[in-house]
Amino acid sequence: MTADIGERSGILLIDKPQGLTSHDVVSRTRRLAQTRKVGHAGTLDPMATGLLLLGVNSSTRLLTYLVGLDKEYLATIRLGRSTTTDDAEGEAVETVDASAVDRAAVEREIASLTGEIEQVPSTVSAIKVGGRRAYALVRAGEQVELKSRRVTVSEFEIVGPPRRDGGFFDVDVRVVCSSGTYIRALARDVGAALGVGGHLTALRRTRIGPFSVEDAVPLPADRDQPAGFEVEERMLHPASVAGRLFATAQLDAAAVVDLENGKRIPLDGVAASEAPVAALAPDGRLVGLVQYDGVRAKVLVNFPTGA
Repeated sequence: MTADIGERSGILLIDKPQGLTSHDVVSRTRRLAQTRKVGHAGTLDPMATGLLLLGVNSSTRLLTYLVGLDKEYLATIRLGRSTTTDDAEGEAVETVDASAVDRAAVEREIASLTGEIEQVPSTVSAIKVGGRRAYALVRAGEQVELKSRRVTVSEFEIVGPPRRDGGFFDVDVRVVCSSGTYIRALARDVGAALGVGGHLTALRRTRIGPFSVEDAVPLPADRDQPAGFEVEERMLHPASVAGRLFATAQLDAAAVVDLENGKRIPLDGVAASEAPVAALAPDGRLVGLVQYDGVRAKVLVNFPTGA
C-alpha cells in the first residue's frame, strides 16, 4: 500500500477503463490515497472510457468548477438498431435495415444537431426525478419521461470512413459539447431522424476543459496490488489547476493572513469580474478562490495551509 498522503491535495487525471463505474474509480483511489476525501467531476458510464477528473482531500472543493467545463468525446454510432439505454449495454428495442443510409445523410442529421439544441436526455441517466435517479426508476420497471434541456454541441463531425456490417451502418464521430450533453442521446436522435434507430457502441472522453486524456494516468488493473501507483506524485497541484481556469492574483504575506481570516482585501492588477480569481500565496500555494468587485475581494472557497 502506498504511503498515507495525509492532507496533501490535488487533482488526478485518470484514464478510466471500460467496465468500471465512476464510483468504482473513486473507491479504488480512496484506497490508494488512504483518504475518504475523494470525489469526481462528471460521471462516465461503465461502457465508456477516458478522462475522469478526481479531487483528493481539499481539492474536492475545486470539483464544482470542473463539472461545468466543456467536453470532447470520440464515439461510434451504430445505425440500424435502437436500445433501451441508447448504448450497447441495453436490450434491443427495434432493428431496421440501414443499408440505404449513406454518409451524406448522416452528415445532414449531424448538422441539424450542432449548435444550441433542445435535447431529451437518455432515460437511463443519473438525472433525478422526484428525488430518485432516472436509471433506478427504469430498472424498477417504472415509466420515465424526462424534459428536454438546452445544451450546446459546438462540434459534431464524422471521423474516418463509415463501415457497413450487414444491415448496420457504423459511424465514428467526434463531439465537443457543453456539460450535461448526452452523447447517447445524440446517437439515438441521429438514428431516429434517419428512420432506422441508433445507439452508441463505443464512447471515449478525450478532454474536459483544458485537461486532456493524453495527460491522464491509467488506474492500476489489480485493485489488490496498487504498488507503484503513488497518488501524490500524479496529482496536479491545486494552484496549477486553478491557474488554468481562472485569472490569478499574487498576495503578500499580510494579505494571505487577512484572506484566511475572512477579511476582504484589495487586489492589484486584477479587473472586476463575476468569475472567480485564484489567490496565490508568495510560495505559490492556492490560498483560495475569491470574487473581486474592483474594490475588495471576498472569499468563495478557502484552501487550508499545507494542502
